[in-house]
Amino acid sequence: MDNLTELVRAEIARQYKSVRQFAFAVNIPLSTINSALHNGIGGSSYDTVMHICKTLGIKPTAEDSSHYLTEDALRLLEQYAQLDNYGRHTISSVMQVEYERCAASPRSRARRGAASINVPIEEDAEK
Repeated sequence: MDNLTELVRAEIARQYKSVRQFAFAVNIPLSTINSALHNGIGGSSYDTVMHICKTLGIKPTAEDSSHYLTEDALRLLEQYAQLDNYGRHTISSVMQVEYERCAASPRSRARRGAASINVPIEEDAEK
């Protein structure tokens, strides 16, 4: 399946309880959404694709791109761009560790794209 279709599937799973609820929210027939998810978003009309992407907060990284960003990914990239070399190195190191963890775990692979997990970060005891 193409990148956009996989991203749409993941965002529907993350943002809505079901494809049916998403179809209702965007006012597109459920059969149209199911067909797009089964056959690939690219086979849908331009207006349908644009409406789905806008609702889910998905943006292409470039015109005619096969790579797309969600609002969360765009926010993270903007924050990353503001970091100094030390901060970028730290993020890169953590990202590599998390990527290896997720790639190694069958359960993590199955959950990728589903609801995100919020992990509380404790305040530094010295503050």
